[in-house]
Amino acid sequence: MEVPRVGHSVSSPTSPCEDMIKNLSLDAIQLCEREGNKSLDSGIAEMEELPVPQNIKISNITCDSFKICWDMDPKARERITHYFIDLNKKENKNANKFKHKDVPTKLVAKAVPLPMTVRGHWFLSPRTEYSVAVQTASKQGDGDYAVSEWSEVIEFCTADYSTVHLTQLLEKAEVIAGRMLRFSVFYRNQHQEYFDHAREAQNNKMLPAVKDNSGSHGSPISGKLEGIFFSCNTEFNTGKPPQDSPYGRFRFQVPADALFNRNTNLYFADFYCMYTAYHYVILVIAPKGSPGDEFCKQRLPALDIASNRFLTCTEDGDGRLAFHHAQDVILEVISTDPVDLSLGTVTEISGQQVMSLSTVNAKKDPSCKTCNISVGR
Repeated sequence: MEVPRVGHSVSSPTSPCEDMIKNLSLDAIQLCEREGNKSLDSGIAEMEELPVPQNIKISNITCDSFKICWDMDPKARERITHYFIDLNKKENKNANKFKHKDVPTKLVAKAVPLPMTVRGHWFLSPRTEYSVAVQTASKQGDGDYAVSEWSEVIEFCTADYSTVHLTQLLEKAEVIAGRMLRFSVFYRNQHQEYFDHAREAQNNKMLPAVKDNSGSHGSPISGKLEGIFFSCNTEFNTGKPPQDSPYGRFRFQVPADALFNRNTNLYFADFYCMYTAYHYVILVIAPKGSPGDEFCKQRLPALDIASNRFLTCTEDGDGRLAFHHAQDVILEVISTDPVDLSLGTVTEISGQQVMSLSTVNAKKDPSCKTCNISVGR
């Protein structure tokens, strides 16, 4: 059951949802404002005989929809004309009591067979905890409503972006990727202490770490995928990596074919910006059959390593591998396996440490029309 988008305010002083529901079909569901508990709702009268929804179940949860059903006394169904569904985003993680007076919106649905689907990207966001409670209601002859008591409160969390949503992001990113530039090395900038620790405590290896929460709120890799971030962008006038860095003055450089070759798979993971003109694309490279590869296969769109708009590995006429990256986006490449420092070199860069370019836990601009899709932000 689709949720049509409507305004958040109504003008009727006697029936707050009347203007929104009088022209709806039986399978429509609407959104209107609500303040206070039922005793304060204008135009809503109590009717004790109406059944309170019991045993509420939430299922089929996506990033911007869910199905809801509950048990009811079948004898009272003929008198029920509508369902009122309160949604509450759990901003306070420590709160364990649902307060209806804090609920900014109420979904109003005609009484249709259950379960019903609640869908709407303007009030449902991915990876977000919600509380939900339900009332049954009966529309009276004068346009007012008799309502039941509120049901028990059920909590649930919306899901990550699906591969369908990520494919939409991918298509948007392809539009602005720009022409491809040749490169030869992946590089990782860090402080000297990071590399000293890798040598002394990690057997000379950089080890994968869980990805932070930067980028799109619904990204299925945030807080889940383990990997090592690398860059490959080059300066257009030199063809070499830039000398500035937001992450540290020491740089590990490794030949591109050590991480990216015919034995690795490539996946698209995210597309975002941080209230700036720069746009970032996150890609994942994983050795075929590795745990990281299996993780990505189930969640991310796969890219052809020889033919895509962001990062390619092809073969020159002499049989050597050639590598190219997109010019007009900043690529963040996650390698899912440990990387031995002996594969490359660590040197100090000559540029500045530009902290404003850091993407650690960076929040995506939800208003950007270039890198957002029509699902919850």
